Amino acid sequence: MIKNLDKAAGRLQKAVRQKERIILYGDADLDGVCSAIIMQETLKSLGGNIVRVYFPDRENDGYGITPKALKELTAFAPALLCAMDLGISNFKEIAKAKELGFDVILVDHHVVLDTLPQADIIVDPKQEGDEYPFKELAACGLTFRLAEEILGDKMSPTMRKSLVELAAIGTIADMMVQEADNREIIEEGLATLENSWRPGVRAFFGLQELSRFPNLESKLQKMISILNVRDVEDGYPASFRILSSDSEREVSAIAERLLEVHELRKQQRDLLLSRVRREVAQKKDEPIVFEGGEDFDYILLGALASIISQEERKPAFMYRKMGEECVGSVRAPSGQDTVEAMKHCKEHTITYGGHPQASGFRVEVKNIEKFRDCLIEYFKSHSA
Repeated sequence: MIKNLDKAAGRLQKAVRQKERIILYGDADLDGVCSAIIMQETLKSLGGNIVRVYFPDRENDGYGITPKALKELTAFAPALLCAMDLGISNFKEIAKAKELGFDVILVDHHVVLDTLPQADIIVDPKQEGDEYPFKELAACGLTFRLAEEILGDKMSPTMRKSLVELAAIGTIADMMVQEADNREIIEEGLATLENSWRPGVRAFFGLQELSRFPNLESKLQKMISILNVRDVEDGYPASFRILSSDSEREVSAIAERLLEVHELRKQQRDLLLSRVRREVAQKKDEPIVFEGGEDFDYILLGALASIISQEERKPAFMYRKMGEECVGSVRAPSGQDTVEAMKHCKEHTITYGGHPQASGFRVEVKNIEKFRDCLIEYFKSHSA
């Protein structure tokens, strides 16, 4: 079994039985959103007292469990805080959460840095002492495994289909390797996706835009790209509002609007892409691509980094300058470990973390050139 999976399930079952206040805290990307919905529907089916579902604003507040979030959530303390797809590098924030009266469960799949935070229970296959053979589950895959452990034989076939569809969507969206557990989750989830009961999924398959795609996989990729459009209302990303809604009419309207925004974003991305390519052409001898500025839209950084990394076959660091800080997204080809690289240069960062080939960072503007130079030196001496 995945280390601490049974402990996390037992603690959540206890919280349900004792009517404790439960806060679900997920990353705002599709992996985190699907994780939060899986856990929300699991605990609600048992009568759990979920008082808040929270998603941090990465662009304005930072990644992970943030000081702003803790300030907002203090009103619910004491409570059980279950954080998914983040938290493994939030050492100070989790210590603060404990001081405020929260019990903390982490369900994360990101690389463990030098040590573990002081959470009560940590589920992360990458932590020391975890003997589970497959380490590349998405957070939503881990949360699905946790849901299986919590519900046991109370998980009906209908509910299982509903939850595994979300796990499949989040796993594909997070670009996890489609092997072992991930392959099982994806195959099981996609088997029923086009006939899903979930109104949000049905709304997408009803879009005329998706009808022109020849197969389920291409339709799903388009759906994921639309769901990734940043559109937040009352703190809830559009992907959460769509996938957790029980009104097909309501989510159809949101999906149509997101599609329009998605097309506009694509045009903006292509303009930035042309600009970055011109810069890259002048720096062919550098081992990384490192570009950014005030006009680099945060929501486009991941897509930009992914495209440039694939084209240049080298790590791509894209950032947006925001006041006194830069927030960045990183992608790299197989064999390049960007988390290890940033660990080597951590003296110049505010925070960093993620996966070897997909990660992120926050750096003070005054340190951005030092950070860049340090990374260049690192990759010169650690070329694949």
